[in-house]
Amino acid sequence: MQTIVFTVTNSLNYDQRMHRICSSLQSIGYAVILVGVERNNSDPLQIEQYRKKRLNCFFQKGPLFYFEYNIRLLFFLLFQPCDVICAIDLDTILPVLVASFFRGKKRVYDAHEYFTEQKEVRERPVIQWFWKAIESFAVPYFKKGYTVNSRLAQLFNQNYGVHYKVIRNIQFKYSLEKIDNQLISKYILYQGAVNKGRCFEQLIPAMQWVDAPLWIVGEGNFMEQTKALIAQYQLSHKVFLKGTILPAALRIITQQAFIGITIFEREGVNQYYSLANRFFDYMMAGTPQLCVDYPLYAEIVSQYPFALLISDLQPKSIAAALNKLLADDVLYQNLRNAALEAGAVLNWENESVKLIDFYHKL
Repeated sequence: MQTIVFTVTNSLNYDQRMHRICSSLQSIGYAVILVGVERNNSDPLQIEQYRKKRLNCFFQKGPLFYFEYNIRLLFFLLFQPCDVICAIDLDTILPVLVASFFRGKKRVYDAHEYFTEQKEVRERPVIQWFWKAIESFAVPYFKKGYTVNSRLAQLFNQNYGVHYKVIRNIQFKYSLEKIDNQLISKYILYQGAVNKGRCFEQLIPAMQWVDAPLWIVGEGNFMEQTKALIAQYQLSHKVFLKGTILPAALRIITQQAFIGITIFEREGVNQYYSLANRFFDYMMAGTPQLCVDYPLYAEIVSQYPFALLISDLQPKSIAAALNKLLADDVLYQNLRNAALEAGAVLNWENESVKLIDFYHKL
């Protein structure tokens, strides 16, 4: 049995992409270890069929956290029996490179996003220079890897000469719960990281003109600004911050939602060429969504029209689109039917075939 170690900088319970990857590989005979960080407020680890390991850190955020965690992760990887080590994004790539080099182990890079083009990185030139230096040094050593969409794979090839596979963030198939929508008030759902670049500056003021509440499920680096926006527009009665919710419970909330939200700022490669988890999560739940018309979303929606695409992200335009979905029963049902049809094809059971083939060929 070959052992694969995956390395992340989160506390493991809420990382749905890594849960899908680890579960699929463990189920076909690999021994999988997912390594993350123990936060001061971390929930107890959820029990899975694969092994999880959290590393304790004194520092909880900022440059000192990354430095400490990378050192602790390096020592863990130098002594952990394994055959393959996979770095998830740039923030764990250096210890994986060093440990795999000294131990003669196979190394893999899994790019969940184009890390150096995140808004919180782009808007700080020194920080972006630092991460780009790491990227340009380390990525060429990772000849084997995969990312979440074709455009990012092209960028890695153009910039670093590596040929990465595409393994998208698609949800498992599952049976929908029987929900009596007559007993549930309509609510709009944003699920995912509450980070910069996710258009909360436009979405929250838009809710002034929408006759339905907005649930925001997640945490992130834009949370304090989000709270301030809710207070500024006096929307505490309509916009509700739900925090992080475990995937099993979130799946029910997503099915019960009337509309899902998938919007990003246009500026930056990481936003414009995104293909977010939530896009497929809403689809699998049969929940119609409002989505940006960026190329990768538009390509899928042209084949499976389960989302209402929007190009104008001004607050009143967002409000008009949401109100259209709330009022137009025919459009709504067509989107829902298309989502259910797409889920039969766009699912993790089909997507994981590429993942399994990748690791077999290592």
